[in-house]
Amino acid sequence: MAEAITRFTGSMAFVYLHLVLFGLWALVNTGLLPILPKWDESFVILGTSASVEAIFLSTFVLISQNRMAAAADKRADLDLHISLLAEHEVTKLVAMVSAITERLGIDTEADPEVDELRQDVAPDVVLDEIERSARP
Repeated sequence: MAEAITRFTGSMAFVYLHLVLFGLWALVNTGLLPILPKWDESFVILGTSASVEAIFLSTFVLISQNRMAAAADKRADLDLHISLLAEHEVTKLVAMVSAITERLGIDTEADPEVDELRQDVAPDVVLDEIERSARP
């Protein structure tokens, strides 16, 4: 419900609705549009209504932002898991290709770096370290 309200309040339809409502309110209560009797000549009711509306709208926006932040955290966590899995798979591929080149007796320019590339990144260890460093 909060997202639907936030979506509507963030639209031009909401702006136009307020222009019409506040415009009519001002025109009628200043006497420029005498189609209705004045009911808020000091604009206190309008100011109070706008303040209460602002309180509720800001609350709905904060609720929506919290939900969006939670979804972004989940996406970031999934992205991290996928990246760690890809790193693990690439490490295995480097080890396999290295073994093939050694078996065939092929020297490559990457040989000095192969030992470092073969070091496996353990996803569990990385995740544990991230969780440990995130704690206060």
